[in-house]
Amino acid sequence: MGERKIGHIDGIAPGAEFHRRMQVKRNNLHSDTVRGISTLVDEDGSHIADAIVLHGGYEDDHDDWDSIRYTGASPDVDKYKVKGVPRLRRSQSWDYADNAALKRSYERGHPVRVIRGWKGDKRYSPIDCYRYDGLYLVTDIRTAVAQSPAPDGTPVDICQFDLKRLPEDRQDPTSLEHQIADLLERRDEVPAEGTDDEGTTDEPDEEAETEEEAETEEEAAQGEKFPETRTARVQRLVRDDAVIRNVKRLYAGECQVCGLRLLGPDGKPYSEGAHIRPLGKPHRGPDVEPNVLCLCPNCHVRLDIGAIVIEDDWSIVVRAGAFGMDVRPKLKRHRRHKIHPDYLRYHREWWLGR
Repeated sequence: MGERKIGHIDGIAPGAEFHRRMQVKRNNLHSDTVRGISTLVDEDGSHIADAIVLHGGYEDDHDDWDSIRYTGASPDVDKYKVKGVPRLRRSQSWDYADNAALKRSYERGHPVRVIRGWKGDKRYSPIDCYRYDGLYLVTDIRTAVAQSPAPDGTPVDICQFDLKRLPEDRQDPTSLEHQIADLLERRDEVPAEGTDDEGTTDEPDEEAETEEEAETEEEAAQGEKFPETRTARVQRLVRDDAVIRNVKRLYAGECQVCGLRLLGPDGKPYSEGAHIRPLGKPHRGPDVEPNVLCLCPNCHVRLDIGAIVIEDDWSIVVRAGAFGMDVRPKLKRHRRHKIHPDYLRYHREWWLGR
């Protein structure tokens, strides 16, 4: 496993899941098993933040996947809980080591790893574990007034941070992919013999893992063929498949829509993880358990093309027939699989509006 540093940890892609905080620390994603802000020493000897954990934090926190509003840290003696939600006895300080480190990462433009736990926002939380969700940049900081005052009624100031998720193509592909991209870029800088160096190419689709745009010159009047010029770009959505494995494991490969359980010759079940709100443009759905269903291949396609939609009461509505295939009246749900209605509503409104 790669050493702890600013940015991506070698060998760990967004979506990787860990049973408990100790595993998160052992994999060098975070420096601590309790604190929310992880710190390390920068090149000049000062402390900077390299990661944060979202796991049932302060009431002033707000998680919207692509953007996060995060409350800073305080000594344990300054904290107490009301109905399980942390509150503060006194104002936070920018001089407190963890807050100063995260502020310094903001000033220096360092990306921060975000790890979500199961006690965070229900739209994005994993199932009883911690999940590494990629790199974010701190875009703004401020001193704000907390929603709840101190026990004596005086206002409490908090250190507040805004974070923005980096685009998928900046979520640190593996070293091998970096090498391939560099080689292709260098190759593209050298025009093929017999051609000019002004070839153009369309921008690649964000969803594509690898895309080649080929452009061939027209044949000359004498029938001579000019060499083909190729421009290649490498761009992949880098993520671990632990999210899908987690959901499929709950249902032992059984389709949540039709109940089919496919078995291979080895006796192992085959199923697919289907994102309710699709990933990438224009949907930009998150790769999280509340947005994933365990489906058979047929029902996966039916969901993707809008042939079925799911109501808020979990009823399955068939919008286009499939002979010989029945569906359940309602979606099967495991008690630990917290499917979020926001994703079902998005999928339903997207297809019903077409």
